[in-house]
Amino acid sequence: MAVPEVIPIAYEPHGRTEAIGFYEDGQFMGSVTYAFPKGFELDSGWEEHKRLYAVLHTFDPEGRYRDSEIWCAGTWAEQQRAAQGPDAPLSRARAHLATLLRRLPRRTYTDIAVRPFQLTVDGVLFGMVIGEDEGEPWAELYPDHLGFGAPWDGSYDT
Repeated sequence: MAVPEVIPIAYEPHGRTEAIGFYEDGQFMGSVTYAFPKGFELDSGWEEHKRLYAVLHTFDPEGRYRDSEIWCAGTWAEQQRAAQGPDAPLSRARAHLATLLRRLPRRTYTDIAVRPFQLTVDGVLFGMVIGEDEGEPWAELYPDHLGFGAPWDGSYDT
């Protein structure tokens, strides 16, 4: 079974797809995620290269990509130094995503379906990228590493 033109993503409250749905102008998908720049190889000092992002992608009602707001809240090293409180990178990223979501008029959280897209910010790949997994058609949300495949019902693997 080929990758569908529009890839379903199931809404999962309190899960990795808790910030998806529809708003007045179309669909949205938000997340807080860590990522390394493309091509980065783990070595000493990797903690300074692993970045935490608040991400909001928007799409038209048919799932065509419109725009992204991508904000870096800090690094893994910064999170380890200040793991708690409002100044921690994770706290800042969650607060920033909440602010972005509040700006979407008439927002409802529900299943969505989007077309493949990709962009690179800070050397990090973001998007829904088509490929194969063990010879089977596959779509993967980057940098979240959520994989979608047959039966294309919106469920994902990590």
